[in-house]
Amino acid sequence: MGRLDAFDVGQKKLTIQTEFFARPEWRVETKVYLGGALKKVYTEPLGPEEEQQLQVLLNQFHQAKMDEIMEGLRARKQ
Repeated sequence: MGRLDAFDVGQKKLTIQTEFFARPEWRVETKVYLGGALKKVYTEPLGPEEEQQLQVLLNQFHQAKMDEIMEGLRARKQ
């Protein structure tokens, strides 16, 4: 279960990938790649009680990180 988005940033590709992991504990990780190189990893722990909302939580975490990164890129451009 996960999400993947990619954008062109100048000559490089910015890729944002969010995945769910069950081991060793439940968590959602967002990995940010620029030009194929891993630049940053964001991790959010989850509990089994959140199973019903898992896809919603994953989407929200992914969108929040994507918005944060895009705002940073816009601010950098100005």
